[in-house]
Amino acid sequence: MLIRDTEFYFRRFGFCERQIAAPPEPDLGIAVVIPCFNEPDLIGSLESLWLCERPKSSVEVIVVVNSPAGCVEGIRSQNQVTLKTAAEWIAQHRDPRLAFRTLHFPALPAKQAGVGLARKIGMDEALRRFADVGRAVGIIAGHDADCRCATNYLTALERHFEEHPRSPGCSIYFEHPLSGPLSPQIYRAIATYELHLRYYVQALRHAGFPHAHHTVGSCMAVRADAYRKQGGMNRRKAGEDFYFFHKIIPLGGFTDLTSTTVYPSPRPSDRVPFGTGKAIRDVLSGREITTYPLEAFLDLKLLVECVPELYRAGKGIGLDKLLSLPLSVRDFLAGEQFAEVLAEIHENTSSEDAFRKRFFRRFDGFRAMKYVHHARDCFYGEGMVEDQAARLLAVLNCSPSRGNDLSDLLKIYRGLDRSPGTKSPE
Repeated sequence: MLIRDTEFYFRRFGFCERQIAAPPEPDLGIAVVIPCFNEPDLIGSLESLWLCERPKSSVEVIVVVNSPAGCVEGIRSQNQVTLKTAAEWIAQHRDPRLAFRTLHFPALPAKQAGVGLARKIGMDEALRRFADVGRAVGIIAGHDADCRCATNYLTALERHFEEHPRSPGCSIYFEHPLSGPLSPQIYRAIATYELHLRYYVQALRHAGFPHAHHTVGSCMAVRADAYRKQGGMNRRKAGEDFYFFHKIIPLGGFTDLTSTTVYPSPRPSDRVPFGTGKAIRDVLSGREITTYPLEAFLDLKLLVECVPELYRAGKGIGLDKLLSLPLSVRDFLAGEQFAEVLAEIHENTSSEDAFRKRFFRRFDGFRAMKYVHHARDCFYGEGMVEDQAARLLAVLNCSPSRGNDLSDLLKIYRGLDRSPGTKSPE
C-alpha cells in the first residue's frame, strides 16, 4: 500500500526521478533537507548537524545544490566549489547513523527554479527513502545551508514525534544570532525582524486564531505520510514555507517543538523578494522594519469569538452578527464574499465542532494574513515594531521593565514562544 501510494504521488506531483541509488539504512527515521544556492558556508551547516547527538534511528541529510538554467557564471562556479568542498568534507565524516548526500541540479527551469523547487526535490527524495524502508511516518525536516542548530536537534525531533504520535508536523523554535562578526546595524535589524515575527504569532494567539505558528522553512518538520497526502512541497520561489505549513497545520494536531533551537543566519540576501534577507537588506538601504497594528488583531479577536454564535444563529441569521463586527473585519469579509462562504459552511456541518473546523479551513492562515494586511493598508496603518510589541505585552499583562527596549522585548517574546508548546486543535 505504501509503495503504491508513493508511486501515485510521484505520478501526480513528482518533478524528477530517483536521485540516490544507495539503499537507506533499514531504520531510517529522519531526513534533513537543505536547499543550497550560491552558498559559501554550507560546511558550517553540515558541521552543526554532524555535532548533533545521535538519535535512536538513523538519519540522512540531503543537500540540493541548485541553480536555474542560464544563471550567471559566478553562481555556477560557487556551486561547483560547494560540491567539491562538500564531497571532501563528507569523505572525512563517515557514519552510517548520519549519512550526508548531495544532489546537483545546475539547470532547473528558469520559471520554476527557486527555494520551493529545491526543497521539493529534497523532500520528495526523502519520501522515496522512507518508502524504501516501509516507514510511512518518517520525519522530513527542513533546514537551510547557512543555519546552525543545537546539539540536541536530531534527538529532540525524534522524541517530539514519539511524544506526539498524532501530530502531522511541527514548527521548531529558532533564535537569530544577535552578536558576532557582522555589523551592529545588522544584528539590531535582525533582532527587530525577529521581534516582528514573534509579535505576529503572539498577536494571532491572543486573537484566538487556532492555527498560529511560526512558518520558517529552516525550522519545520513533517511526517512523510502527511507530506505525501497533502501533495508535497510547492514550487514557489518565495513564501514556499508559509504556503506549505498552511496545508499541514489545518490537519489538526500540529505542534511547536521548543526543546531545541535552530539558528538561522542574520545576513542580508537578495535571493527572495521578502523574508529575513530582504528585511536586513532594506535596513541597510535606510528603510525601517515596520509591523502590523495591534488594532487589526483586536478586531480579529471579535470575529474569532463570535464563531460559536455564528453556528448557533443558523444559516442566514448569522449574517446579522457579521454586521456587528468592526469595520476592518466587515470590509474584508465583504471583499471575500464571506456571506456565501458562511452559508456553504452551514450547509455542510451539523455540529459546532464541525462548523468551527470548517470555518477555519476557509478562514485559514493565508486569509488571516490577508486580513491583517487589509486592516493595515485600509484602516490603521503601519506600526513600529517595538511600539506594537510593547502594546500587546501590556494587553497580556507582561509589560517589559524597560519600556520599548528592543532586547528586553525580544527576550520576553522568546520566552513566550519557549513556553510549553502550543498545539493546534485536533
